Amino acid sequence: MDMLFGDAIAAANLSDWRKLAQGLHARYLVDGLGAAARFLTAVADADDALGRHLSVSAGAGHVDLELVSPDAVYRDGKGIEHVVEWVTQKDVDLARRITEIAAGHGLAADPASVSVVELGLDTADSATIAPVWAALLTGVAGSQGHGSPSDEVRDPTGRVPNLWFGDLDDGESPRQRFHVEVYVAAEVAEQRVAAAVAAGGTVVADSDAPSLTVIADQEGNRAVVCVA
Repeated sequence: MDMLFGDAIAAANLSDWRKLAQGLHARYLVDGLGAAARFLTAVADADDALGRHLSVSAGAGHVDLELVSPDAVYRDGKGIEHVVEWVTQKDVDLARRITEIAAGHGLAADPASVSVVELGLDTADSATIAPVWAALLTGVAGSQGHGSPSDEVRDPTGRVPNLWFGDLDDGESPRQRFHVEVYVAAEVAEQRVAAAVAAGGTVVADSDAPSLTVIADQEGNRAVVCVA
């Protein structure tokens, strides 16, 4: 099934969900583990396909869900098809169904609180260094290029953040190779940037805001606040 881009996802009006990085994310507030278990049991019973699309984590008072298709189809500029991890229409349909189930259980969503952290590493030769990072981060060679047509390292089990590689010209020596990318819901991006600035950070670049806002700490270390 074809991957969906931002406009199509926004047009779906998924009130409980936000598109961050590769997937759709939702947080539902629950009163204890029992309520979480009952909700997740109902979700699991709703559609057998959830096993391939849904990731779940739970904490004190909340359940976090991610929907992403492992077999989305991406066509590059040459028309070549790639199988990638991304949102498809099936994820949108499942998100709507989960929203209905949550409402039936009396659960409120907290979409402004969802976030995803990824790592970026600038390099001129990702093909050479990616196997090292795949081994270090996941212990699995196949995590290099998993769900992506690039050398990006993605842990299939979701234990560690994704590591993607930025382009760097041969011989170029950047001040900082590694940086953190923090994906947040669109309605809280400005607030997140303001909080970082209030804490002593500086906005380095915001020409692509709200999609990308580069923040530096007092020592010049940079991170990016992202809206998918």
